[in-house]
Amino acid sequence: MTQVTLETLIQGALAGKIISFPTDTVPALAVKPELAELIFQAKQRRQDKPLILMTATIAEIWDYVVGSPTELEIWQQVAAKYLPGALTLVLPSSPRVPATMNPQEPTTIGVRVPNLELAQTILQQTGPLATTSANLSGQPPLMTIPEINAQFPQVLTLTPDFDTVSIGKPSTVIKWDNGQWQILRQGSIEFNWEL
Repeated sequence: MTQVTLETLIQGALAGKIISFPTDTVPALAVKPELAELIFQAKQRRQDKPLILMTATIAEIWDYVVGSPTELEIWQQVAAKYLPGALTLVLPSSPRVPATMNPQEPTTIGVRVPNLELAQTILQQTGPLATTSANLSGQPPLMTIPEINAQFPQVLTLTPDFDTVSIGKPSTVIKWDNGQWQILRQGSIEFNWEL
């Protein structure tokens, strides 16, 4: 049984363990970014499916991406409109991002701020984490703590009183590509942006 208190979950993440917590979309598996390969192994995930860097605040995102002043202004406007929320921005990555988070395309990183107080509380204390949905690769996301415990017995999860209801639909993923936004995955929010 890997169900722990919030404090123990945070300590586990800081010690390099994989943790799981609810978000505003689907429950996440998360680990320190420099240990991203642990999630690929646990999920049996292919290397061409990158992880998302989840942060507690919008301000934290900008240390992990690089762009021109004009691009940064556009990205910040999008973030201000949609985040915290169910939108993942795929942007050019800074040297702070470990290549293991996106092995096939290490020059980009998906970033997101969840719109759930519990997730933000965890991220405030752990710092940004490498995240993905809690499931084996190619299978539907697991939605409850007992399901996550059964599939990932080594992963730290919260005690049942933290079992919040997620909407069950993943984030919308958009990528900045040649000066415009490209929708990579339509998720729970409608993205609409005119430059």
